[in-house]
Amino acid sequence: MYEFLEGQVVSRGATQMVLAVGGVGYSIATPLGSRLPEVGTSARIHVHLVVRDDAHILFGFGSREDRELFRLLLKVRGIGPSMGLALLSAMDRTEIVQALLAHDAKAFTRAKGVGRKTAEQIVLDLADRAEDFAAGCELEPGVLKPTTGTPANRSVLDATAALVSIGYAEKDARKRVEAVAHENDFNDLEALVRAAIRS
Repeated sequence: MYEFLEGQVVSRGATQMVLAVGGVGYSIATPLGSRLPEVGTSARIHVHLVVRDDAHILFGFGSREDRELFRLLLKVRGIGPSMGLALLSAMDRTEIVQALLAHDAKAFTRAKGVGRKTAEQIVLDLADRAEDFAAGCELEPGVLKPTTGTPANRSVLDATAALVSIGYAEKDARKRVEAVAHENDFNDLEALVRAAIRS
């Protein structure tokens, strides 16, 4: 429903902020230690809305990549928004990507509420997606292995999201996009989506 909110930071706490947008103050849950603008400054916050019976909760992130990583974590069995936020509070994006690439399940147990089984499930479900989020991360040498075939890039992620938005299952969407990505211009999102549909 929301891609981002842009306005003035009214207040900031350890895991909460209020953003004034067009005369409305939005309360937004944020990861502990987020690098977000200071009070009184303008900010663009990438958000994810969770609708519950008793509340509508906005989760906010300083970058689109962090928000997408949060959404990816929510796809793991046993992980809800609170645990997803706990993971991003205990580990930054680089640390999460590093742990996934290294298949280091133990690293995820530092987050509150994440036990061994859930940590292993995170690695099982998401290890093959880690390279999609590696751009901009300062990874240890040798952890990110050279890839063959389809490069993991923003166009592939966006094309997959576009197919999911029109009804394709995520696994099917990703398989279709990766199957045709090497034959198309990565910078032409529409062409990539159309080719994936035709496949």
